[in-house]
Amino acid sequence: MKNLFYLILTSLLVSFSSIGKSETDPVINPKTKISIPLAGNAYSSKHLEENNTITDNGIENWTNSEEYFTVYFRISKAGTFQLTVEESVEVYGKSELEFSINNEAKKVKFDTSKKAITIGTWKINQQGYVALKIKGISKTNDRFPNINRLTISSEDYEGKISYVPNNEGNFYHWGRRGPSVHLNYKVPENVNAKWYYNELTIPENEDKIGSYFMANGFGEGYFGIQVNSASERRVLFSVWSPFKTDDPASIPESHKIKMLKKGENVHTGEFGNEGSGGQSYLKYNWKAGTTYKFLLQGFPLNNNTTTYTAYFYAPELDKWLLIASFNRPETNTYLKRFHSFLENFIPEQGDLSRKVLFNNQWVCDEKGIWSEINSARFTTDNTGAKEYRMDFAGGIDNTSFYLKNGGFFNDYTMPQTTFTRPLNNKKPDINFDTLP
Repeated sequence: MKNLFYLILTSLLVSFSSIGKSETDPVINPKTKISIPLAGNAYSSKHLEENNTITDNGIENWTNSEEYFTVYFRISKAGTFQLTVEESVEVYGKSELEFSINNEAKKVKFDTSKKAITIGTWKINQQGYVALKIKGISKTNDRFPNINRLTISSEDYEGKISYVPNNEGNFYHWGRRGPSVHLNYKVPENVNAKWYYNELTIPENEDKIGSYFMANGFGEGYFGIQVNSASERRVLFSVWSPFKTDDPASIPESHKIKMLKKGENVHTGEFGNEGSGGQSYLKYNWKAGTTYKFLLQGFPLNNNTTTYTAYFYAPELDKWLLIASFNRPETNTYLKRFHSFLENFIPEQGDLSRKVLFNNQWVCDEKGIWSEINSARFTTDNTGAKEYRMDFAGGIDNTSFYLKNGGFFNDYTMPQTTFTRPLNNKKPDINFDTLP
């Protein structure tokens, strides 16, 4: 009889032990606990600029059950993580949502306002980006809950979690756009660079809306191509004013960029918000998979001004096109700080990846002597440097330099790394006298 009692007791203990605690029981004394604002880290499946379902408060105004959201954060090693919807949630009637990571889904019912709800626990087996999908299953009101923040807790994880943490300086905007990435070309010293030359190719399907593929950057401006919408693409050339302001209307006449000439169908005007100055653009339906050539001229005059002129080679037309020529006051320099960059300028497109190839970089001095440039240093902006976003990369792809950003990919490149591509020995065949 005594043996039977011990047998039953042992069975019960084993049973209770196997059940363990529920995955929704709060983590006691977590080694890691962070609060992620969805305003900076969630993306709508709609990818619309005018969409109002992600605001500075997180997910709001969510009425369409076909729309879903993905929240991204990056872990530096494997671990087990419990996710909780913080108590700031605003509920409209009763609803059910599905939260999933790696196709492991948890369904959660919401029926009380402003109550913290633990979603569940997931074991993540490798480092890198984690994508949490949030879908609407059912609702009794016209909309799903508003969700402001998620808490991520872990008993066993002691590592870094990368995410966009706050909105200081409108940082949700910059964080949602994703990191900008740059190539800073190494130009021989003591060269009066009068011309910069670069060739740019965007691989198929890498031409996402909101992308700016900048080929010929210089100390006072930039020159490249953009995807402005599903139906519009541009060749863009801008020169900053020496007067530091984000408001072009405040620039004194003596410091304004003067437009000297422009090409056919080229729009010219002023720009602001990221410095101010003269801007020009040509609406041109360039194509992914095609190589385009960029030629920039810059030289000082004798009156403390410098003239910059941009030319774009359109292979579809088999000719060089003049974009524009600007004169910059209070400036006495040849071209300097030769660089390229890749950025996304539409925050709603920040969860999409984009890539660009650059090849055959050259500079030509005031005497007409060409020099090939085949070394570049990779850098990123503050979004990447602070490791809020780590989906940035650059380096060598076959014989070209490349830049890549957005899309929350895992293999990032260490900033400040220098890359050297093989020499092409293909000097540009350009007759400067016949340029338009």
